[in-house]
Amino acid sequence: MVQTARFARFPLGHFPTALEPMEQLTTHLRQSYTSVPELWIKRDDCTGLATGGNKTRKLEFLVGEAARQGADVLITQGATQSNHARQTAAAAARAGMECKLFLEKRQTRDEEYELSGNVLLDELLGAEIVDRVPAGTDMQEAMELLADELRAEGRRPYVIPGGGSNPLGAVGYVQCAQELEAAPVPVDWVVHGTGSTGTQAGLVAGLRAMHSPAKVLGISVRQPEQAQIDAVFGLAERTAALIGAEGAVKREDVLVDDRWVGGGYGVPTDTMTEAVRLVAACEGILLDPVYSGKGFAGLIGNIADGRFAPDDNVVFLHTGGSAALFGYRSTFQTP
Repeated sequence: MVQTARFARFPLGHFPTALEPMEQLTTHLRQSYTSVPELWIKRDDCTGLATGGNKTRKLEFLVGEAARQGADVLITQGATQSNHARQTAAAAARAGMECKLFLEKRQTRDEEYELSGNVLLDELLGAEIVDRVPAGTDMQEAMELLADELRAEGRRPYVIPGGGSNPLGAVGYVQCAQELEAAPVPVDWVVHGTGSTGTQAGLVAGLRAMHSPAKVLGISVRQPEQAQIDAVFGLAERTAALIGAEGAVKREDVLVDDRWVGGGYGVPTDTMTEAVRLVAACEGILLDPVYSGKGFAGLIGNIADGRFAPDDNVVFLHTGGSAALFGYRSTFQTP
């Protein structure tokens, strides 16, 4: 078993998260498709930190390291409706640290998108939105400049990359891979929306380090397939090395489907809205419009393509983010 105990860790979430069968949805899909696998959902939307989500796993290790270094302020960045920004704000509050956020305007939408959903929660959680910057801004540079200013004032900042996606953050999904290996059913596939790469990289590194046969399929929510594969593979290699499993990950282990991105990151698609409505109606589970909605649309598309065998156990990893639905009210609710 891969060991993660040597890394500093700050407890933030409720783990292990539940693995639940999607019985109603499986029955529904079998009315339309001939090769529907056994569908399960890994409830990382229920990690417990300020409405939950996948970033909580990463933040346990990142905030643990920040605390070890004596940090008093966390700095991070994301899109306007960033789930990561919201969970980092909550983690900072739990750890007794300040939180400073940079939000990137990756798209132009209405006032609800700019002010409600995760943005409202960022402010309720006590974070300072330092700046809302144009799309394409070098966000890492902006964070480092702020960190330098704070150090000059005698502060102790800790910079967390977007999505918490570096090798240390990805260790959170090595932990998730361990939970999946211990599941009561053998897991054949894990499917999820892949963006900043840390979730998929950690899963791949963890599963390969444990010699698991399970495959991980990332449904890209932001960039073309080959670019996403390159990014995930690079981080998975570094994560494997960090946990003492250097060389365990091969490029062919990284599977990405980019057909569900649509107009770009955070831009609604018809297939996304249909997936959100379907999972809500069949299972009483709320997906989000940026990651899990497109991820589940990709899962349904791959079922339609016959990618999975009927006796496969396919786990959809729910990465959370339902708070962002309120920033997309006009997408889902008629006036």
